[in-house]
Amino acid sequence: MRFQDKIAIVTGGGSGMGKEVATRFVTEGGSVVVNGRDAGKTEAAAHQIDPSGKRAVAYVGDVALPTTGEALVKTAIDRFGRLDVLFNNAGIFAPKPFLEVTEAEYDRFLDNILKGTFFTAQAAAKAMKAAGRGGAIVQTGSMWALQAIGATPSSAYSAAKAGVHALVKNLAIELAPEKIRVNAIAPAVIETPVYDTFLTPEQVKAVLPTFNAFHPLGRNGQVADAAEALLFLASDQASFITGVVLPVDGGVMAGRQ
Repeated sequence: MRFQDKIAIVTGGGSGMGKEVATRFVTEGGSVVVNGRDAGKTEAAAHQIDPSGKRAVAYVGDVALPTTGEALVKTAIDRFGRLDVLFNNAGIFAPKPFLEVTEAEYDRFLDNILKGTFFTAQAAAKAMKAAGRGGAIVQTGSMWALQAIGATPSSAYSAAKAGVHALVKNLAIELAPEKIRVNAIAPAVIETPVYDTFLTPEQVKAVLPTFNAFHPLGRNGQVADAAEALLFLASDQASFITGVVLPVDGGVMAGRQ
């Protein structure tokens, strides 16, 4: 199995792509610390991933606070003895026209996405360097950081995710001597619970199918599509890959039909 006896932290692991990655990581032999801000959701996810509690543990906290990243790393080492992989997946999404974005909203995107990613990666990299075994950091970026979509105005979100993409290349170079690989995926529309945070259930059912044709492959992505790419980048199969932002977008960045 790809992740036999490996240990990972998964931020934003209570649902969607994060939960799928954590589930698959354990299925393939590893153990995980599942992070999220919602205690009920995060603890339920960890229990569902491993009801015994031996290979999945929940840590509730906001990654916008640097102390949360430090605590996640400490939890992984205290509970499992090491840290091999960080899946920096936590984030928020809510389209809003540029001219209407407030300072508080801008700060929320930057704190939750870019600041959280930065300092959680820093905490993980310090532990990986100290252990001397190398490791992998895999970020969840976004297609919206590569291409603007008029139907979903997201300037603040896109700017934050673009910062995540920039981190990938910078950290890949800085951490290469420590054998720590840093990569990211840039997903297009993935059908996850994030859309429930700003749309009603009825709106989700009506709106999401309209994006199928946006992707040249003719369908929206599923959490398994994103998880497969994230897991590949974390695995030894990608041992010669670092500094890459991999589009997982059904062909959107390739062009238009």
